[in-house]
Amino acid sequence: MLQTLTPRLVYFGLAGLALLAMLFAWFLQYQVGLNPCPLCMTQRVFVIAGGLIALFAALHNPLAWGRRVYGVLCAATAVGGGAVAARHVWLQHLPPDQVPACGPSLEYMLETLPFKDTLSMVLMGDGNCAETHWTLLGLSIPEQTLLLFLALTVISVWQTLRRG
Repeated sequence: MLQTLTPRLVYFGLAGLALLAMLFAWFLQYQVGLNPCPLCMTQRVFVIAGGLIALFAALHNPLAWGRRVYGVLCAATAVGGGAVAARHVWLQHLPPDQVPACGPSLEYMLETLPFKDTLSMVLMGDGNCAETHWTLLGLSIPEQTLLLFLALTVISVWQTLRRG
């Protein structure tokens, strides 16, 4: 079964997975009313970046060395997003007395602080990121996203290392 999956089809699948993840995120934001925290927004950037790389790879349909380059790029975005999601999950599982204080909004930070300082503060997370507002099958949104990034990493590494 796995041999019948062409590299192009796998890359379209990765792009489709990213699209489904973003549609689900937008559904939760605009239909359910869950506003994303700064760490959620950062994870979305990684999902979109990985999806775009996979889409370019599928459209380009490169030879073996190009497929490996795209596979490494997809894996890198998935690992980066997974690291942010893991930090988010860690924040959600902190005891209440160890949760960091809530910070200013992302919009405020982007308007008033240098980009480097804003990026640093976003990646640290704050009290808003530690709250769990919604679960599916007992998993919070960051836990679901971490599982997505793990799957994307495994598929991307397999795509990079496979022959054919």
